[in-house]
Amino acid sequence: MDARATSSSCSHSTSPRSVNKASPLVASSDTVTPDTVTSVPLIDMQRQYAELAPRITEAIGRVCASGRFVLGPDCDALEASLARYTNSPHAIACASGSDAILLALMALDISAGDEVILPSYTFFATAAAVCRLGARPVFVDIDPATFNLDPALVAAAVTPVTRAIMPVHLFGQCVAMEPIRQIAKRHKLAVIEDAAQAIGAEDAGQRAGMLGDVACFSFYPTKNLGGFGDGGLLTTPRDDLAARLRLLRVHGMQPRYYHRAIGINSRLDSIQAAVLNVKLPHLDRWTAMRQLHARRYHELFAEFGLDKVLGLPHERSQVRHVWNQYVVRVPDGRRDALREHLAKQTVGSEIYYPVPLHEQECFAFLDCRLGSLPETERAARETVALPIFPELEHQEQVYVVRQIAAFFAATQAATTQAVGAHSLPGPKFLKRSSQSAEKRQQPG
Repeated sequence: MDARATSSSCSHSTSPRSVNKASPLVASSDTVTPDTVTSVPLIDMQRQYAELAPRITEAIGRVCASGRFVLGPDCDALEASLARYTNSPHAIACASGSDAILLALMALDISAGDEVILPSYTFFATAAAVCRLGARPVFVDIDPATFNLDPALVAAAVTPVTRAIMPVHLFGQCVAMEPIRQIAKRHKLAVIEDAAQAIGAEDAGQRAGMLGDVACFSFYPTKNLGGFGDGGLLTTPRDDLAARLRLLRVHGMQPRYYHRAIGINSRLDSIQAAVLNVKLPHLDRWTAMRQLHARRYHELFAEFGLDKVLGLPHERSQVRHVWNQYVVRVPDGRRDALREHLAKQTVGSEIYYPVPLHEQECFAFLDCRLGSLPETERAARETVALPIFPELEHQEQVYVVRQIAAFFAATQAATTQAVGAHSLPGPKFLKRSSQSAEKRQQPG
């Protein structure tokens, strides 16, 4: 095990490229008048609902009239549509994204004494499901550019009792899966995709949901395809796993009242399926809108000179990034102060995730030492997510960036004053747009 692996994994033993630029998508901020914008939410689900309200109401009404509230024809239709969407032969709906992870592990017979390799920089459910079965999560550090599991560190974390690798496609971008698959093949391990934030994402032309043995999706309302409550889905290319997943989600019962295995109760409600059936045809359009917002942010941050002080998101080549979150790095310990400033200006933001899993109290029994996952810990200190929901307006993005620029301008001005008026150049944030305007207005 090399030194890098030793310091970047946790078990019982021991300058990123920014968003790809496309053609100019942002009207210069001097021509935009965001003065009427006074607040921007992190997400506004009412805007999406308003567009689809009549169809959703009709769909829910049909379920109510049918009296079939659990699984049933609406769930069958959703499973068929999502199998086509993910290019998977099998799609199995369940009650939540968290249950999807638990069911995947159960179907693979992960149990006490087994180890599962996964990132610490992820939502709690990823590791919690492993522990619920008596198995042990082995945390591996992330790639600082993508925030995803670093494939270069995974091989060193494999032990004789490792049974599976669980890469998380964080924030809407797939993990680089080919090296993960090669490691899994070499050691005869299962690969479980946690694709809760990445429906429609792709790696090298292959869609999330078909990049491992089984994949887990969430339909929590804030996801790219969100329902009106909890909901989840599993996809798999394997016939044996599909049959076992369908059995386990209904208490291991087949036929009724005859139990072939000890499963769980994790059936998708028909009303959730009906809502998702209305929304699914719009998913690619919403994804395109998220991608547009990401490129606009990139151009606005560059125009205001903020690309020099923020770490902007990195999009790997040969991927389809679906931008569940737009996460920037704020260095030098200024992240929390920026969030406080944004809150005062009524700009929504969130930290995903302020406390890595290996530092959570409930995982203290794993004996992970502080500093064992340095990139994970740095990301937890520096990152903040900005609004990027599909219906976000251009003027709202300008307002967000202007408020961030104002924060750094004030910070730089204060620093200049503290060390002497002639020691540092004066703040230049907020001046970029007017300079650009002058250049564009020059004849010729």
